[in-house]
Amino acid sequence: MQRTAIIVAGGKGTRMGVDLPKQFIVINGLPILGHTLQRFAQFDSTMELIVVLPIDWISFWDEERSKYTLPEHTVVEGGQERFNSVLNGIKAVSKASNLIAVHDAVRPCVSLPTIERCFAKAGKSGAAIPVVKMVNSLRKLQEEGSISVDRSDYRSVQTPQVFQADLLRESYNQPFASEFTDDASVVEKAGHGVHLVEGNPENVKATNPQDLVLLRHFLS
Repeated sequence: MQRTAIIVAGGKGTRMGVDLPKQFIVINGLPILGHTLQRFAQFDSTMELIVVLPIDWISFWDEERSKYTLPEHTVVEGGQERFNSVLNGIKAVSKASNLIAVHDAVRPCVSLPTIERCFAKAGKSGAAIPVVKMVNSLRKLQEEGSISVDRSDYRSVQTPQVFQADLLRESYNQPFASEFTDDASVVEKAGHGVHLVEGNPENVKATNPQDLVLLRHFLS
């Protein structure tokens, strides 16, 4: 079964407080994006890898990637919204691919078992996403104050989100909507069910400077 991973690297690094987009920040001798590519190639060396980048940073990555030993990958131009970036990635996927994963480039610490669980479940059920239990107490905002809610009713969503190829292509035929926060929400809007699998706590998304401390620790 042919598998593809679309690595979405559209961040601009604004919340990091740096000029360099966060996917290019070097940790332990390799850009975060490079660590992510290596993780998927480690899982499946035959996997098709597609990286979606902002158009203004494609030439930078073309030069930067030559400095490292990285898995073979195709680079495509991103769009205005994440939805458009993923759609561009889908258009570049080989016709032979049966399963497509969409993953945040700045989640380099996704575990191999998590990737395996996502692909295995999607292969059987059509769509699978990794989740972890909530560890903090939660409150729901209301017009007058807030109320406590049971955190056991909620899960925190990670990537890769994996789908059967035809299902994902069909789902991305619909117009963009502001409610699309991830690929699972796109697929659900198209009328398909999404199945949950266990993620891994180290699968942190690099968003703030504090996250880099964790990633340096996990990648060391």
